[in-house]
Amino acid sequence: MSSIRLGIVLVSLMAMPAFAAETGRVIRSDEIKVEPFRDAKTTAMLSIGDKVEIVKKNGGWLQINSPKGKGWVHMLNVRKGEMRKDAGELGGLLSMASGRAGTGKVVATTGIRGLDEVELQAAKYNEAELSLVESYTKNRAEAQVFATQGKLVARKFDYLPSPDVSPK
Repeated sequence: MSSIRLGIVLVSLMAMPAFAAETGRVIRSDEIKVEPFRDAKTTAMLSIGDKVEIVKKNGGWLQINSPKGKGWVHMLNVRKGEMRKDAGELGGLLSMASGRAGTGKVVATTGIRGLDEVELQAAKYNEAELSLVESYTKNRAEAQVFATQGKLVARKFDYLPSPDVSPK
């Protein structure tokens, strides 16, 4: 990806509108962290079924408020909205694991995604941030020095074959 396109994506992310608070339920026990990092200090534990208020999203993390504490949890461990009484906890976990949800069982990917149309429309150009991102660009020689210092090794691999896209 070119540094310009990467910069535009990062600038767009920085210009995203505020995340509206909503509720959710814990579908997998998780630690509440002080910061949105795996190695951040843990302040409390959430159990399956605990209700949380989702305050903010940051990458794969959700900032939450709950009776057990405030902080950050993994996004994949919280289901937005109320748990359905007919599905129970197991149904919610199975839906999450399979990526199938809703009455039509439409397959959807859960995880960190790109920007949606509303977020893209709300994004604003920020020349200073774009310049900052571009300042991180490295040339081939600098990348080689980095790889050598990190003891990285080049490995060749075969690409997957192109899928058959012939009409059915």
